[in-house]
Amino acid sequence: MEITDKRLKNAILSVLADDEMICILNSTKNEARSAVTIMKLNDISYSTAYRKIKWLLENGLLIVDKIEITDDGKKFSLLRSALKTVQINYEDKITIEVKENVDKIQVTAKQIFSMEE
Repeated sequence: MEITDKRLKNAILSVLADDEMICILNSTKNEARSAVTIMKLNDISYSTAYRKIKWLLENGLLIVDKIEITDDGKKFSLLRSALKTVQINYEDKITIEVKENVDKIQVTAKQIFSMEE
């Protein structure tokens, strides 16, 4: 799928220039993970990880795959990368082709049905 939205193009280019954001996306590409797990796997500080995760969520490059509630009532999100692959081409202009990591309809259905439990 070709990205035509200028804001999303700029977000993708920004992520590719940031090693920690790339690590966050790579660690959530194959399975959904909590922010704490992402921090531990990538040796990223708490404040940096949460700031970058928030930015990735706001820009649609990271999605909440599932929300879980612990036995003591605390909730946490499992995060997944929205992108599986990114291909950038520069010939007079920048074109960005991506392969989505998840089916948006499947994610929405999962969220709706998980609310019923």
